Amino acid sequence: MNWNTLVSCDALRSALGREDLVLVDCRFDLVDPGAGERMYLSGHLPGAVYAHLERDLSDAGKRGRGRHPLPDAAALCARLGRWGIAPGSQVVAYDSADGAYAARLWWLLRMLGHQRVAVLDGGVSAWLAGNHPLEHAVPRPRPQTYSARYNVRSGVSIAVLAARMANGDGVLVDARAPERFRGEIEPLDRVAGHIPGASNRHYALNLETGGRFKSPQRLREEFDALLGGHPPADVVHMCGSGVTACHNLLAMAHAGLDGARLYAGSWSEWSADPARPVARGG
Repeated sequence: MNWNTLVSCDALRSALGREDLVLVDCRFDLVDPGAGERMYLSGHLPGAVYAHLERDLSDAGKRGRGRHPLPDAAALCARLGRWGIAPGSQVVAYDSADGAYAARLWWLLRMLGHQRVAVLDGGVSAWLAGNHPLEHAVPRPRPQTYSARYNVRSGVSIAVLAARMANGDGVLVDARAPERFRGEIEPLDRVAGHIPGASNRHYALNLETGGRFKSPQRLREEFDALLGGHPPADVVHMCGSGVTACHNLLAMAHAGLDGARLYAGSWSEWSADPARPVARGG
């Protein structure tokens, strides 16, 4: 058991009960922030703890850093320990279906250097479709000690990104829906549009019709075409607030394209300053 990108429902079911396995329910709804926790309490995978996007996987106290700033590493490590996660634990994150919120926890752990972390392919929807069980009891994990720092090379600041884009250096991939990228609508942030020079790959393109991820081979072909010969280390991912961009990071890693980075502030940070340039259209 050494899963580091995706894991199937059947494989996870066979590993339930292992002492080194920790499941984390990441279900969330941006419109109704309490919905994910209510779903968790109404039924979750056996032994799973709950991670709230805004309370646990973000730090809203960091002003001017976008809608979902990354939590400090020390605060995140403390949460991981309370959830029973140790540095050697096999962590499996899941959400309702597509993995967008689960990928946020996957990336945070990867930034801490944690390798044994994966996302449940298809989430709760696939789990239930396979007639696998849910439970209602809220677990009381045995606390663990977790100490790590973020790898600073896993992300880029707004200053570094602005310089890169001004110099035409590297590839910036925006995971938002095409209509938001083009600036036709903007339901969440101050201004509609995208960062000049960015390319658009909506994170849903990583999935098959049934909600599971495409094969590594197919993802590799699609990302190779998008990157145009650039190595993964040249790639920065963004979205609205640094959440769904992690889905593209996960898809690239699943395709064997490790080394891309995250602009965590994403469009919500960039667009907050009216002095920053904005592009619209395709």
